[in-house]
Amino acid sequence: MTDLRTKLIPIEIRRALDVAHSSWQPILLEGLHAMAVAHQTYLPELVASDYLPTEGRLFAAFALPIDAVKYVLVGEGPYPRAASATGVCFMDGAVGGLWSAAGLSKQVNRATSLRNFMKMLLVADGQLAIEKTTGDAMGEVALRAQEVDSATIQTLADLQENLTAEGFLLLNATLVFRPTVAPVKEAKPWLPFLQAVLLGLIAHGEKGSVALPTLVLWGKIAEQLNALASTAQFPKVVAEHPYNLSFIGSAGMQALFAPMHLLRKRSGIG
Repeated sequence: MTDLRTKLIPIEIRRALDVAHSSWQPILLEGLHAMAVAHQTYLPELVASDYLPTEGRLFAAFALPIDAVKYVLVGEGPYPRAASATGVCFMDGAVGGLWSAAGLSKQVNRATSLRNFMKMLLVADGQLAIEKTTGDAMGEVALRAQEVDSATIQTLADLQENLTAEGFLLLNATLVFRPTVAPVKEAKPWLPFLQAVLLGLIAHGEKGSVALPTLVLWGKIAEQLNALASTAQFPKVVAEHPYNLSFIGSAGMQALFAPMHLLRKRSGIG
């Protein structure tokens, strides 16, 4: 990319690319340039405002090498709390342990999307009945999970590690949150960026003769990706956003995640 094109991207945004794996960086630069051309004032206004995630974590989801991507999970946007927004879809930085004596930990319960995702996994794993996902039933699950020599993961970091091992690129439809901008409006300038990500995956697949990853679209903002012609080439699984209670009973999500057993410890997870 020429210096002239790169100059359209604010230096703060370019520096944030350092956290992305090298296999992604040309693709992300292309996407940022497309944003800068299509929405000329957006990136300068963004860097002049307060937004989440902080600490240079804007592109943290792209730490996963492109070769490892088997699924692109697209949520809505970062959590609206500085401690929670990590740059990785629905991985709440304020959450450590997953369990409490009565069920899920207080931090998990506060992160509504994560709470409902956890319960969906428990239903898919046969540990919970869909008609009973609260109260005593959750308490019993939590007690089993925390037994000595339990095979159940204990922390959110464990869950993220399992998702990464399955090849999930955990992305948001908009990579930033600002309290002054509605998420649906914030997402629109990011569509050219996401288009570049998808085209990069297509080009990578053609170069290596490998299957395209599956798009997992959560919620109406993520479904805006269907407006991009490139999405027609990808296999897709669509569901309501996990902040809806109905997500727990999503048959499509249960079918996708059940074989992965994401709540089980894997080699290297203590």
